[in-house]
Amino acid sequence: MDSILIVSSNDKATSLIASMFKGNSTPRITISKSSSEAKRLLSNSEFDLTVINAPLKDEYGHNLAEICVDSTNSSCLMIVKSEHFESVSQSVEPIGVMTVQKPINKALFIQAIRFINASRNRLSGLRLENQKLHNRIEEMKLVNRAKFVLMQYLGFDENRAHKYLEKQAMDKRITKREVAIEIIKIYEN
Repeated sequence: MDSILIVSSNDKATSLIASMFKGNSTPRITISKSSSEAKRLLSNSEFDLTVINAPLKDEYGHNLAEICVDSTNSSCLMIVKSEHFESVSQSVEPIGVMTVQKPINKALFIQAIRFINASRNRLSGLRLENQKLHNRIEEMKLVNRAKFVLMQYLGFDENRAHKYLEKQAMDKRITKREVAIEIIKIYEN
């Protein structure tokens, strides 16, 4: 993790949390004392992890955690009082927020951070794969649209349109996507 946002109204707890990240590759740590300030920071910067030490000055932390996981790519960890741990965990874990109870056990905290990091890496791989699939679907839509244009304007059948696209791509040494874009521009403008 390269960047961490710590949101805590308690200076002593903030120092303790920040100290747990000290090590061989110390990340860039940004500190916020309130939910409203943290929301501004999250909207203007990218953080790999947001640690919320609940309760905060201006809210408990649920709303901030929800915004964090819904509107950013940041992972989120909430630190909550032991008497509220079960209820808070039940409300935020379904949306992807991990919880740790106070008092903070350093070994458990580090283990939670490692788990979050592993999950983040896995999620990053899934996002990349999803983007590749999305791009492939968009390419297929363009190619199919170009085939339809060739069928409509030049009277090609689907097989001939497909072969025409492939041949143009080979002859021009460009992708079928680029050929499809050219055809669509020519005939639909």
